[in-house]
Amino acid sequence: MRSPLSLLVPALALLLAGCDAAGDDQGPIVSEADRAFGAEQHPQLLAEFGGPYQAEESAYVARLGGKMADAAGLDGQCTFTLVNSDVVNAFAVPGCFIYVTRGLMSIVNSEAELASVLAHEIGHITGRHVQRQQNRSIWRGLGVLAVGILTGSDRLTRIAGEAATYFTLRYSRKSEYEADDRGLSYLIEAGYDPYAASDMLNAIGRQEEFLARTRGQDEARSIPEWGRTHPLTQNRIERARDEARKTGVAEDELPENEAAYLKELDGLLYGDDPAQGFVIGRRFAHPEMRIAFEAPPGFTLTNSPQAILIEGPDGLRGEFAGGPIPPGGLPAYADRVLSQLLKETAADPGEPRYSTVNGLPTLFLPVMVQTPDGPVALSLAIYDAGDGHAYHFILISGPSTPPAAATDALFRSFRILSETEARSLRPRFINIVRAGPGDTVRSLAARMASENKLARFLMLNGRAEDDPVKPGERLKIVAYSAR
Repeated sequence: MRSPLSLLVPALALLLAGCDAAGDDQGPIVSEADRAFGAEQHPQLLAEFGGPYQAEESAYVARLGGKMADAAGLDGQCTFTLVNSDVVNAFAVPGCFIYVTRGLMSIVNSEAELASVLAHEIGHITGRHVQRQQNRSIWRGLGVLAVGILTGSDRLTRIAGEAATYFTLRYSRKSEYEADDRGLSYLIEAGYDPYAASDMLNAIGRQEEFLARTRGQDEARSIPEWGRTHPLTQNRIERARDEARKTGVAEDELPENEAAYLKELDGLLYGDDPAQGFVIGRRFAHPEMRIAFEAPPGFTLTNSPQAILIEGPDGLRGEFAGGPIPPGGLPAYADRVLSQLLKETAADPGEPRYSTVNGLPTLFLPVMVQTPDGPVALSLAIYDAGDGHAYHFILISGPSTPPAAATDALFRSFRILSETEARSLRPRFINIVRAGPGDTVRSLAARMASENKLARFLMLNGRAEDDPVKPGERLKIVAYSAR
């Protein structure tokens, strides 16, 4: 959540736009219609997923992407963007708009590995998988979209539905294998070691294993990682190595450019961006806005630039956002939120209840929304945070699942951070360090500014705990300041 905005990107238009994007298989790989569609969605997708990462690494990704597009015969036809998100993912949009997150960039260990990610996404473009995925996603999403169609509210659709359309498109095994094979040929054409593709898949696998082992720390993150949208299996990793062998190129015959990559990676923001706040376990805290709340067990949070998206048990969904308090105070603020959310949809507000939560004047308001398919229950909690500003939760549930103790615990967890607490929330960065004489895996891991220091160090560097460290070797650590 970068700023206290409550207007969300319309999900319906994003999904339906794919219906006529596939085109004729005999036509150009990237048609003018595809480029127009991609260009239209580009700013919306960036706003949705954290915006572009504004640093030198962005230009590096664009240059490397251009090189891979040239190798695929798509000279000058693709746009590559490094996204300011710590989620490990990459995705492609018709028109050859390709996105890779800084989270993914942080876990790979060579230029060739990153090139293989970009080549794989280009393979989805040249294989026309993206268009087919969009068409299938229409039918999978109809149940969710019906909420918005029936109420006329894009925001209600968004809250009731998935947080990230392109992050959640799941490719078939056939499409993944085809993109792997296409990407491998582009990798060789660009002059990179074809074995980097399996190294990249191994990096993804290590990160998935790390998340599984540390689920308690990361359970509040609900945007899928790359391995969930691009199905990852040990068989697929072995297949990538077998296909690399079939090329006849010996391992390490072509470069991976590890040193050049680590030089580019040095200073990359790692984890949450302070401008969007921090998700720490089930807790959200924003050092600039000086606010915090904690989700109960069973809830997940997705940190987007516009709002914090919330999912709870029994289909409970919602958002946390904020804005200025209009004349009329919290009741007027509630009216504005409902008007933006519901538009002309019939709604029956219940009895407002005024209270104090952690010293803040608070308004609780139940609302029943009438739809042709039956009632939908909304619950609002609005807080006067002072200086003319308010924050709010809005949760959606069916009539059989009214807000219970967990919802009340969420609502009553909102509070203002102290200056000391806000100062303690600091950004972290990838630093590339040279191992000194006597350094070991454990001594370097002890320098990590993170939880699970050893496990995270091994995951980021692709190391085993018993691997010896060579003096002068370059390795990644996470630190509170960029060097």
